[in-house]
Amino acid sequence: MDQPISLDTVVSLLVATPLFSSLDAAERAEVARIMEVQRLTDGEAVFHEGDSGDAWYVIYEGRAEVLRGDWQIRTLDAGAAFGELAILDGQVRSATIRAHGPLTVFRFRRSRFEQLLDNGSLGAYKLVLAMARMLAGHHRELTQRLAEVSATHSAAADGENAPLLARYQIAE
Repeated sequence: MDQPISLDTVVSLLVATPLFSSLDAAERAEVARIMEVQRLTDGEAVFHEGDSGDAWYVIYEGRAEVLRGDWQIRTLDAGAAFGELAILDGQVRSATIRAHGPLTVFRFRRSRFEQLLDNGSLGAYKLVLAMARMLAGHHRELTQRLAEVSATHSAAADGENAPLLARYQIAE
């Protein structure tokens, strides 16, 4: 796991990662220049809920757990991106990300990513659009899950979850 990662390997992962699919080779190279490699051991946190949002990440190798408090929300695999919420809105982390086994991530510091945006990098702007689309997909998934929970419990609870569902629905 401590082996150096070749540029060809980095490029191959970025090409295969949906977040980077709209970037051409020059744009990927520009973004890859600000990338750092971070290696973690099993159980080690990439960041904690409430931490400052100073970077976003892409998993190169391994798996990570997304935790909110003690509740595991999901597991992320190679190619998954995370930390984008804090990059887009400047707020603190909304969840903890913890290594589930050995984990290697590509880290993109907020300050360096914002420099790309300030310099008019088309690749950085394409990534922001891809992040927004990814978040919209997550929101739609959450809305669907809330609808299913509401439907399951509405007969018994007489619709008490309807206000919660309405609060999180997206306007189409």
